[in-house]
Amino acid sequence: MASTLPDPHPGTHGTPAAAPPATDRAGHVEAHGIDHIPDAERHGRPHELFSVWAAANVNYLSLVTGAALVLMGLSLWQALVVIVVGNLFWALTGLLAISGPAAGAPSEVITRAMYGILGNRVNNAVTGWMISVCYFALNLAAAATAAFSLVTRTGIPTTTGVKVAVVVAIAALTLTISVYGHALIVKLYLPITLVLTTVFAVVAFHVLRHTDFSYAPATPPTGTGLWAALLGGVTLIASGPLSYTTSADFSRYLPRSTSAKAVAGWTALGGFLPGVLVCSLGAFAATAVDMTDPQRALEKLLPGWFVPLFLLALVLGTVALNALTAYSAGLALQAVGLRVRRSLSVLADGTVSVSLTLYALLVSNFLDTVSNVLQLTVGLLGPTMAVYATDILLRRNRYDGRTLTDETPDSPFWYTRGVNGAGALALIGGTACAALCMNTLYTGPVARALGGIDLALPVGIVVASALYLLLMRPAAHNASAR
Repeated sequence: MASTLPDPHPGTHGTPAAAPPATDRAGHVEAHGIDHIPDAERHGRPHELFSVWAAANVNYLSLVTGAALVLMGLSLWQALVVIVVGNLFWALTGLLAISGPAAGAPSEVITRAMYGILGNRVNNAVTGWMISVCYFALNLAAAATAAFSLVTRTGIPTTTGVKVAVVVAIAALTLTISVYGHALIVKLYLPITLVLTTVFAVVAFHVLRHTDFSYAPATPPTGTGLWAALLGGVTLIASGPLSYTTSADFSRYLPRSTSAKAVAGWTALGGFLPGVLVCSLGAFAATAVDMTDPQRALEKLLPGWFVPLFLLALVLGTVALNALTAYSAGLALQAVGLRVRRSLSVLADGTVSVSLTLYALLVSNFLDTVSNVLQLTVGLLGPTMAVYATDILLRRNRYDGRTLTDETPDSPFWYTRGVNGAGALALIGGTACAALCMNTLYTGPVARALGGIDLALPVGIVVASALYLLLMRPAAHNASAR
């Protein structure tokens, strides 16, 4: 099984450029797709990553997941502990981000080192594109619901035509940001973060006034039931950071010499800090009002004049979140083998997502089905992230972006018939073991034996990482010795 640990190009290190090159400026459509970013076009500083991830995580979804913990039967303080533990998985997202500056390539290309040229196409089709499109549709539906309330407040009836127009308008704004790409995202997301932080600070002021800090459910879970609720809650919160196996997409323009610790730290902090604060806000609100309908419940705690601003913030936060999702989904579609410009692949993703959203909102309960299916994705995304993180540590983050772009059978990442058996077996093994431990739409045999305790997240991560380490380490050692 072949493998390479490319030379890290000593001597090409330099200080971050004062101004971005013409290929990556906020007023221009981004020229690069999954191709390698030359050193001369690298620019920026790692602290810019904080606002990129913060803007995407000061959102409605975080409020809902925080409230869900209390609805699951946890006390307020138990919920807060779960929120902190679940958001610690942002450290893995930060670790994956350090591969971007090293390779000058997005995650969708770097993972060729793990799965092989052809094997990685399957990986991108499932974990990179299909799941991203589903998340886009779910988030777009949430934003549309808030926007429908805004429209109703103006006195305009929310007819089918109006709903279609609202969904398309939100999607168009989201896709515009994604099409213009990296530079616009970096430029916009700092002011978006500041606006959202201000709005959510006002929300926090009013929520905390009504919070019952001694809240505990009338019949709290105990024993096995308590452990099942705690671990299920951690899985729910961790599904957020685990869904970002593409964090190198937003760090790849940074100079090769950029500190890996800074890249990992600013990425992780940008997700962790708002994740903890906004999820906690949802848990606080759940002690005061019934959060089974979060939007309406929160409106009861807010002054009437502020409600429209709150609804606009929900839409803005979702736009920021979905712009990142659509951006990476577009790269994934290119990495699958579709030979189109990144801007066109983003529009294709948006078209599919809008169609799913409209079908869900206007025709059926499709969104409920998608939501349930996404509960299962942690069993896949956990092992996916574990394989990626283990490969970074094995290779000491030494990736050659130019070599990774070679898709021919002569590529060192062709492995055997285009597939790296180590990566494929580790991912399949980790996912299979996670499935045995799940307790979501179905109860796996391990979860059933444990009384409903869901260990899919830790088991999937540990098994996938261990298998990849066992199968890949000899090849990596031989390559480093050359």
